[in-house]
Formats: sequence, structure tokens, C-alpha cells
Amino acid sequence: MKDQAQHGTPMRLSNANLGDLPTSVQVPGYDRTALTPGIVHIGLGNFHRAHQAWYLHRLMQQGLALDWAIVGAGVRTGDATQRDKLAKQDYLTTLIELKPSQTSAEVIGPMIDFVPIEADNTRLIAQMADPAIRIVSLTVTEGGYFIEPATKGFDAHHADIQHDAAHPEAPKTAFGAIIAALNQRRKAGTGPFTCMSCDNLQGNGAILRQTVVSLARLSDPDLANWIDHNCTFPNSMVDCIVPATGPDELGLVRSLGVDDASPVTHENFRQWVVEDSFCAGRPDWDKVGVTITDDVHDFEAMKIRVLNGGHQILANAGELLSLATIAECIANDLIRAFFQKTARDEILPHLVAVPGMEPTAYVTLINDRFANPRIVDTTRRVAFDGSSRHPGFVVPSIMDGLKQGTPVTGLALVEAVWARMCAGTREDGSEIAANDPFWDELKMAAQQAKSSSRVWLLQEQYYGDLAHNTLFAGRFDYWLQLIWRDGVKAAMAEYIGNKN
Repeated sequence: MKDQAQHGTPMRLSNANLGDLPTSVQVPGYDRTALTPGIVHIGLGNFHRAHQAWYLHRLMQQGLALDWAIVGAGVRTGDATQRDKLAKQDYLTTLIELKPSQTSAEVIGPMIDFVPIEADNTRLIAQMADPAIRIVSLTVTEGGYFIEPATKGFDAHHADIQHDAAHPEAPKTAFGAIIAALNQRRKAGTGPFTCMSCDNLQGNGAILRQTVVSLARLSDPDLANWIDHNCTFPNSMVDCIVPATGPDELGLVRSLGVDDASPVTHENFRQWVVEDSFCAGRPDWDKVGVTITDDVHDFEAMKIRVLNGGHQILANAGELLSLATIAECIANDLIRAFFQKTARDEILPHLVAVPGMEPTAYVTLINDRFANPRIVDTTRRVAFDGSSRHPGFVVPSIMDGLKQGTPVTGLALVEAVWARMCAGTREDGSEIAANDPFWDELKMAAQQAKSSSRVWLLQEQYYGDLAHNTLFAGRFDYWLQLIWRDGVKAAMAEYIGNKN
């Protein structure tokens, strides 16, 4: 059977076939039948498997954390497809690391189950109520936390939140399910669990606390107080570039001798920084390279503003110029110089060094990571949900620049490029398909801003009062008019040559 996998016929991924996979593919060395659950993870996509699950796998390879296995979960109907794929291969995943000049693969197995997807989340609630579960973690995207963009407070008026407040026993959202499970645990006396966000949000733990406690308060103030006082919500910074899986990735894993219906490709870099705040214990992640600290802020500020903010700089310009991937964007001389100058002159002044990394060196590191041609990370994927990503990743640098008197010219250009992209056409005339939960509203504002740029900045849910800041609004208006008249290349070229 092993010969079969090594001579062109991929071996179906399963527990029974692990010993028959090609010798070049690393496999779990631990007994997966001995694993017991300790974590429920909601939102089980590629990033989770390449990141959090991989760190846990490394511990298990050392014979540790065998009582911290992962049970996957989801609250969207589309998650059922992922569950079916993984269930057919015993919840194993092939991770493919793509270095610029080398490919390697390993199969990881810390996940042992996936809760069935149900409209009322009954079985998810029961799973989280199990006393064995000590951590509930989430990757539900930056825009999934019901945040009012302008105030950063809790959006209590969303229809799903109103439903969960009225029907706490049959919630629609992940947060409603967490609250229902914690209510059962409080009544049973089995204690709280840690709620851990793994999404790209600065202060993600504090944001998760706000969402969970605020939603609970709408239906049961006493329960909300109990959660607030007993559960912990550690802040964390997560980092690994993980593209979506498509036909090319499925072909790649088969070429390596593995028949995996849901493989994951990733870059040869990972980082995880976690606040040490776990009310019911945690795996010894620090033994496998995770930074456990009481202060995550400086790490996450550097990553979110340079990498995630840089992603928006590249992807929006690349979309307008019909560049398909982030690697193609950074290979473009104008876009690369635009990113580097904006980062150096307008983002770095608000960052401080963290252990082992100066901000200037971090920009170089991110540039090199973006340039990896093996990571087929599409501009469309990275540009998706700009309505959450620009307020979270770019606008904070603008606000700091205006407050501290540092340049914001390049950041104004970043926002003008996004506004031009949201008008819905590339510079070659081709259509940009809807790429944001609020695409229709953004497209209308972007098209109106062509003749009156103020319309774009008056979207206070994204920009606060920036429309009333004469300096920023004036520079935004200049760039947007220039882009519409002469194109994004001309605007980037002028900025790069601008010494002010």
C-alpha cells in the first residue's frame, strides 16, 4: 500500500491508512484513540488548522496535552460541508508548507470530532457544557463580533442578536451558544471555561468579552455578571498566511501521495502570542514556541498595522490593476514602494519594538513573506470585507498620525484606493464582483464620491469624524480625484516621489 502512494496513486487519508502514506509525509506519532477533548473550536477553517491545531499537534507529538483534543464546530449551514469532508477522513488534515524553493507535508490529528450543524445549536451547546471542555476558541472573521464600527461598542440591534436575546435557549450565533452552555455549567456547578478569540482584532479577547457579556445581559443580567466575573478572555495575536483551498491545492496534495478532501497550504512562518489568562487551565503551548505573556498589545499592534494593514494597501491597488495574487502585487515596483513608504513613514512611528523584533526589521520580514510566490493568496480574498478591515487595520494609524502630527498622506491614498476599488470596476474596465457584506452601500458611496469625495468619508461607521478633519479630508480628496483622472499608478508614483 505504501508503494502505491509513492508511485502515483494517492492514498485516501484516514486513521487506518496513516502507515501507508509516503515516507516523505510526516504523520501523528501519538495514539489518536487515546485523545480526549478539551477544546471546542468554532469556525473551523484553514487558518485554525494551520495555526492553533498545529501547535497542539506539536505538543501531542511530544506525548503532551493528550486531554486537550479539539472538537470542531460551526454555526453556518455551509459548515456542514466542511464537517462531512473531515469526518470521512477521521478529522485528519494534511498541512503543506510552501517555502519559496521547497514543499513539505505533514498530517496532523489533534481534532477528534465535529459537532453536527443545527439551527438551534443544541448539540454544540451540549458539547460546550461538557465539563471536559476548558477552552472554547473562535475564528469567525473580524466582522463577526457584532461591533458598531463607529463606536466600537456592541451592536445590540442586529437581527441575530435580537433573536438570541429573545430565544437564549435556541440561539443562532456562536456567542448565544456560548452563553447557553455557560448557563448550563453555572447551574450544574461545573464552572466556567476560557473564551479565546483567534481573529485578527486588536484586543480580540476584550472584544469577545464585550460581545458575550453584552448579549447575555440582554436576557439574563445575573448570568452576564457570572460570566464577566468567572470566565477569562485572553487577548492574542495570531499570524500565519494561509490561502484558501481550491483545485490547485487539491492537485498538489494528491501529487504528494495523499487523497485529502480538505488540505491546507501555508507559508513557512507562524507566530502566536497569548495573554496568560486561562480560568480552567491550558495546554503547555509555551513548550512549542507560543509566546505566553501578560502584554500582547505591542505584538498585535505591529502585526495588525503592518501585515494586515499592508495586505489592504497591496490588495486594493492590485485589484484595480488586475493583479491576481499578493505575490504579484509585491512584485509590482510601484505597489511595493507604496507599501514600504507608507509603512516606514506613516505606520512605524506608532509602533514599538517587541522582544526579538524592531519595527523596521518587521517591515522587511513582512515584505519577504508577501513575496513568496508559492503562497497563492488572491487579492480578492485579502481585499474581502474591507468594511471591517480598513477600520480595524488602517484607520487607527490615521488617527494616531493626526493626533501626533506625523504624516498621513500615504494613508489618505490607501483609503482613496479602497474607495476607487469599491466603485466596482478595475482600470481595464472589468467588473469587480461584490466583495464585502456591505458591497451595495460601499459601491453607491464610491460612485458618488467620484464627484464629491466627502461622501466617502461621511461613512462615519468606518471613519468616525475624519470627514471633518481638514488635513486628512483634503489629502483624500486630492488623491481620489487624481486616481479617477490619471489612474492609481500615477497616484502611487506621485506619492513615492513626495518627500513630505
